[in-house]
Amino acid sequence: MIIGGSASQKLAANVAKELGDSLCPIETKKFPDGERYLRIKGEVAEEAVIIQSTGYPQDENLIELLFMIKTLKDMGVEKLKVVIPYFGYGRQEKRFKSGESISAQVIANIIEDAGADEIISVNLHEDSVRDFFNIPTKNISAMEAIAEYIDSISKDPIIIAPDKGALNFAEEIAKILDCSCTYMNKVRLGPDKVETKIADIRCDFSANDPKLAQLNKTEKKVSIDSVKGKEAIIIDDIIATGGTIVNAIGILKDQGAKSVSVCCVHPILVNDAVLKIYAAGAKSIAGTDTLKSEVSCISIAKIIAKSL
Repeated sequence: MIIGGSASQKLAANVAKELGDSLCPIETKKFPDGERYLRIKGEVAEEAVIIQSTGYPQDENLIELLFMIKTLKDMGVEKLKVVIPYFGYGRQEKRFKSGESISAQVIANIIEDAGADEIISVNLHEDSVRDFFNIPTKNISAMEAIAEYIDSISKDPIIIAPDKGALNFAEEIAKILDCSCTYMNKVRLGPDKVETKIADIRCDFSANDPKLAQLNKTEKKVSIDSVKGKEAIIIDDIIATGGTIVNAIGILKDQGAKSVSVCCVHPILVNDAVLKIYAAGAKSIAGTDTLKSEVSCISIAKIIAKSL
């Protein structure tokens, strides 16, 4: 049995379809004073799966998730898996300044205390968030779905990570598509000035290179000219304001990229980010349906169903 929260109902329906499982409806509303109401409609099974992202509005979606977990447990569900495609508050996984709340840890604790038996999330910003749970926790990747999408829009792509932190995503996709990838280096020149340039690494997945095979197809050199005449595809886990992506698009255009498309797992896209990215020259923007947005055209239903 699949139960979809307000933030992920379409995704939940698609996962249920993939699994041939039943979809349990819920009723939820907000009272005039802002408090939430939730009702699970219908009978529940001994095992159930909740699918609910905790993106914007984070607090409302989180409270709804907690209500669902506790209510289902009270109704007799013995094994409750909780799929959180986008894990809100997950980017504060450590104390950067004295006195800060480690919000990812707090959220993990209250979800577990509510009665979750297993957690599944998609491309957590930091995998270390899983350490805050004392129950089985999976961090699954959306790159297979994104690679399939890229294959449908580009015949000669080069996958670009906008910074070194996203390099593993670019490598994963490049390996699936057997194409080239690289990343951009950020160099901080001062408190308010950052320079970005293309790094000279990781390209050319030639199967004939024995050294390359030993290195899992990830250690070939590439010159800065590698994007010239290519269909550049920028990949990142989260796009919020879009500033990093806008900067990357400008550089790729200057280096002679034939076109620049943008893909991400979690399309937060605040403060006119979509407009800014298109204005910078992006051919297209695509995100997965971990969050609801105007660019959420890549479904991760099959990946979630496979994990379940």
